[in-house]
Amino acid sequence: MAHLLGAEALHLEYPTRVVFDAVTLGIEEGDRIGIVGRNGDGKSSLLAMLAGRKEPDSGRVTVRGGTRIGVLDQADTLPDDITIGAAVVGDMAEHEWAGDARVRDVIEGLLTDLPWDAQIGSLSGGQRRRVSLAKLLTGDWDVIALDEPTNHLDVEAITWLAGHLKKRWPANAGALLVVTHDRWFLDEICTETWEVHDRIVEPFEGGYAAYILQRVERDRMAAATEAKRQNLARKELAWLRRGAPARTSKPKFRIDAANELIADVPEIRDKVSLQSLAVSRLGKDVVDLLDVGVTYPSTSSGTQGGSGTQGGSGTQGGSGGGKTVLKDVEWRIAPGERTGILGVNGAGKSTLLGLISGTVEPTEGRIKRGKTVQVRTLTQRLDELLPHWNDPVRVVISGLRTSYTLGAGSKAQDLTPGQLLERLGFSSAQLSTPVKDLSGGQQRRLQLLLVLLDQPNVLILDEPTNDMDTDMLAAIEDLLDSWSGTLLVVSHDRYFLERVTDQQYAILPGPDGAGRLRHLPGGVDEYLRLRQRVESAPATSTAAAAPATSGLDGAALRAAQKEAAALERRIQKLTQQVDTAKHALADHDQSDYEGLGERMKAISAQEAEIEELELRWFELTEQIG
Repeated sequence: MAHLLGAEALHLEYPTRVVFDAVTLGIEEGDRIGIVGRNGDGKSSLLAMLAGRKEPDSGRVTVRGGTRIGVLDQADTLPDDITIGAAVVGDMAEHEWAGDARVRDVIEGLLTDLPWDAQIGSLSGGQRRRVSLAKLLTGDWDVIALDEPTNHLDVEAITWLAGHLKKRWPANAGALLVVTHDRWFLDEICTETWEVHDRIVEPFEGGYAAYILQRVERDRMAAATEAKRQNLARKELAWLRRGAPARTSKPKFRIDAANELIADVPEIRDKVSLQSLAVSRLGKDVVDLLDVGVTYPSTSSGTQGGSGTQGGSGTQGGSGGGKTVLKDVEWRIAPGERTGILGVNGAGKSTLLGLISGTVEPTEGRIKRGKTVQVRTLTQRLDELLPHWNDPVRVVISGLRTSYTLGAGSKAQDLTPGQLLERLGFSSAQLSTPVKDLSGGQQRRLQLLLVLLDQPNVLILDEPTNDMDTDMLAAIEDLLDSWSGTLLVVSHDRYFLERVTDQQYAILPGPDGAGRLRHLPGGVDEYLRLRQRVESAPATSTAAAAPATSGLDGAALRAAQKEAAALERRIQKLTQQVDTAKHALADHDQSDYEGLGERMKAISAQEAEIEELELRWFELTEQIG
């Protein structure tokens, strides 16, 4: 493979510290490199030096003659006074760019819902990000450097971007450099991972999962000071091997070595103890949404849940000609339930969370709340921090409760706020830093601490992964593994969503355009498939009577459809039985640990059966098409 660019003895220094010292790297054709590391360790600086956007203090970057490098900056660089069309294709005539298959693919993948002549200044942050990506990807580049490309993108856009980058060049052509905290994205597209730490760049073969395995092996031989980081990495590796079947089936790292490493690692969550404690704290009733609908008056429809306009669902109708965002929502949330919620921007996710937290009232149906329910929300804003904006971190935590109970049963432990801060990556020196001077990731972690120390029993996380590096995400996931309560998560970070939740729901448009809540037995993959059907529905509506496009036909197709329908009924019945059994735990003698354990074992067996049935159902739906 031909050499494209390289770095020789790079040195970069700021007045207070050395970022890189004598770093030498090479990039060949066919390389797909993910760059990871803690916030502030120099990932973006490394990318900028390799792309020619930043000069090192010493050393040099060499580029093969004629190599074209395209860069996506982390910051928004688009001018407000031009149109989307001008930003993406410049002054090219329509017949020129319309005749280019790559340009058409990019526009279809990222911009179909945006008016071509809309001003950049009128767009939301997520929409501007998609325009910036489209502008870059329509170009012809030998090397593409992306700095946090998934910021502000939803699950669908991230999935499209991964697919585009995988097929953009032949296997041994082009090169990709990407800085991102999105671990699913790293695993999907990268064949090599560079970890930036301690003034060096350490290369690892493979994507994120392979990097985790190799880092565990490295840490096992490291000094005792690396023990905490090692345990988090090993725990994450255990989930990678035991988690979603779609991931574990991919031979992305050596299976035998991984199994040996995690042989003594327990399950990531003690579900029996956490469920029992959740029931004792919550009782059998949490929040029940009963045939709920929300219609916003036309004068205030802009205040409905969700950000941006991509794929916003709603219909004109309802009271006063308003916009119906949600309709016919039936959801009984169980104690200890851990649920991820998916949907495009504007689908109504924030409205749904508002119904649960009590900040939004339904216009149809009713909401039933348990008497002991205490809901707290980690919002995308920093509301909890504003009263403490000028205070040092130590002053903020001095006014909080003195201890916080983490975990359940024999694994329960009482931690001080300072110990919690340490688990969330704060050093002792940072305790004297005013809140306003913390990095974005540090502020988000402090915000999470303030929410947790309120001891809620229902926790809502709205895009909690913003500004977090991969190590901090692993630390937060580890903290949530010991949190005993009902957890609801909205996140575009697919890895985080699958890691911390046990089931997923989606808000999808119904026949009238209003959002409906739908359970996803097949998880995020099923959601993406359903969204693809929704997007293609207008184009295929005239061919409703056409035969199925699956690989099955005749008797085999009818048999598969019949089995899938039977599985759906069985899954629904078992799910109701599990919910009933969980609610019944509240009436059981809480001191009867043996009886509670037996009931939880029975519930776990039913949940395991549901999981097996859902996997089979997912296989059938893939065959049916």
